[in-house]
Amino acid sequence: MNYLNENLRHVLAAEYVLGTLSIRARRRLEQLRVEHIEIERAIQDWEWHFNGLAEKLTPQPPSELVWQRIEQTLLERDINTQQNVVDFKTHSVRIWQSITGFATAAVLVLAFLLFSQPESLEPLPNQITVVQSEDNQPLWLIEIFNTRIDTQATQNVVKETAKDYELWMVPKDGTAPISLGLLPQEGIRSLVKHNRFDTTEIAALAVSIEPLGGSVTGSPTQVLYISPLALL
Repeated sequence: MNYLNENLRHVLAAEYVLGTLSIRARRRLEQLRVEHIEIERAIQDWEWHFNGLAEKLTPQPPSELVWQRIEQTLLERDINTQQNVVDFKTHSVRIWQSITGFATAAVLVLAFLLFSQPESLEPLPNQITVVQSEDNQPLWLIEIFNTRIDTQATQNVVKETAKDYELWMVPKDGTAPISLGLLPQEGIRSLVKHNRFDTTEIAALAVSIEPLGGSVTGSPTQVLYISPLALL
């Protein structure tokens, strides 16, 4: 595998920062980032990008159901403690109260973590690519899932108020490109996966610049970028 390939380098760097690389691939990339400044810079670029997105997220307080479960857990714990009461001397009681206070706080944190975990983990994408500019700056991270395509714009995307960017899949057999939808100029957008995506041998994905709302002809007006897909 050519780790210095520009597209693959950005794909691996993005997955590294997201924490979705396998342990073996992660260790290999950590070794390569020391040996190759290009890989180190790619990782730093994606860390900067994702950290910027994280700062824009609004904190979400726990739901009322979470607090009810925590209270129930603490109540059950208090009942069990009362059933095992033992007489201590005054100084021993104070020590026990201190330990109990610490344990209660620990139970509170543990209960919150347990009850606030999502019921199921988000599946990993099947394919991924990073659309880059001519000077190798990452523009969009594109992840292909079973039924959708997640697209995420970086801060390097030039904002076009009177135009849209459109994503296309380019069949390897030379037939006409197929539109996959409009790309975001900032933030994240999920696209419905085209029903021909999995049955078509794809040479690459392409990004074109179009009038607002997308191509009016069904074909790309002006192709700006081409990006091959990488299997995960």
